[in-house]
Amino acid sequence: QVQLVESGGGLVQAGGSLRLSCVASGRTFFTYVMAWFRQAPGKEREFVASISRGGRSTVYADSVKGHFTISRDNAKNTVYLQTNSLKPEDTALYYCAAKYSSSISWSGDRPDYWGQGTQVTVSS
Repeated sequence: QVQLVESGGGLVQAGGSLRLSCVASGRTFFTYVMAWFRQAPGKEREFVASISRGGRSTVYADSVKGHFTISRDNAKNTVYLQTNSLKPEDTALYYCAAKYSSSISWSGDRPDYWGQGTQVTVSS
């Protein structure tokens, strides 16, 4: 069983940046494809970004492409989401997710593990 703990959320002005972190328990972090999802008030949870097990490949939602960067440090059991040029529409609860897979695609996939989420609020 893997536990995921997110941190780094907060209140930021439009145009600002936040670095979200997700720390996983255990010694098999490198076997998991990791991703970030988010859920804004009144909306369904949506995919944000995904990263391969070794961190060599990434996939981004069109809405965050060029502004967000996902990365991982397997030695620290941590995946990051660098959020730049934040906009009010980026306001959401951001969730870390993990799946035991070799594919970075999340189409039709359910994560094996979810974190509790970290809140990102962007003011105008």
